[in-house]
Amino acid sequence: MTSQTTSLVTPAVDADAAPRPGSPVSPELHSERRIRSYHPRKGRMSTAQHHALARSWDEWGVRIDGKRPIDLDAWFGRTDAEVVLEIGFGMGDATATMAAAEPERCVLAADVHTPGHGNLLRRIESDGLDNVRLAEGDAVVLLRDQLAPESLAGLRIFFPDPWPKARHHKRRLIQPEFVELAASRLRAGATVHCATDWEPYAEQMLEVLTASPELTNLHADYAPRPDWRPVTKFERQGLDKGHVVHDLLFRRR
Repeated sequence: MTSQTTSLVTPAVDADAAPRPGSPVSPELHSERRIRSYHPRKGRMSTAQHHALARSWDEWGVRIDGKRPIDLDAWFGRTDAEVVLEIGFGMGDATATMAAAEPERCVLAADVHTPGHGNLLRRIESDGLDNVRLAEGDAVVLLRDQLAPESLAGLRIFFPDPWPKARHHKRRLIQPEFVELAASRLRAGATVHCATDWEPYAEQMLEVLTASPELTNLHADYAPRPDWRPVTKFERQGLDKGHVVHDLLFRRR
């Protein structure tokens, strides 16, 4: 860990931001002129999700503010923590299942969906998980400004918004600039695992990831679907529509 990350980001909500009780602060508090790959999604929370946020957000969650570097070892309470960043965890059920199956690995789960944060915190509590932390806001800002180079052991991006209309393709997350940034935060040997049920986006992912000089495809093109990756809600919806799911698995050189 470099000297830039000597202090742990306190996973607390700023009092002067005046969020509703038990809720992460809106990611729009971090403002910059850049095309984003997401829309903030607050949505309706269940009582259980709201209570989980109120009980556990200060302990397990952090707002992405682009200002305070995160010391992953200190936050997870481990030496040389093996941390996988998951971008876009939805409701968090697949995230919790994978974390429970690999207690030796740590998961930093980033999303902008408030009910998802509440649900994942509920799963952390009910499943007794101590290897999951949550980040609320823009994952690009998190990578660029708050995570140290070579600090991650993996990156997971499952079923990101495909932005199917041609005029919206510029909003897709998997772009050369993003891959270059993400690769700089990965340790040698770290894996990048993406999955999508949208064929044109799978083709773009394969093209962009293959073009990165820092990454090596572990398969000839697409990877077989791993048994350990739970079926997500978005994957199930795609399968119900007859879509073909593609996994991509690359390694940082």
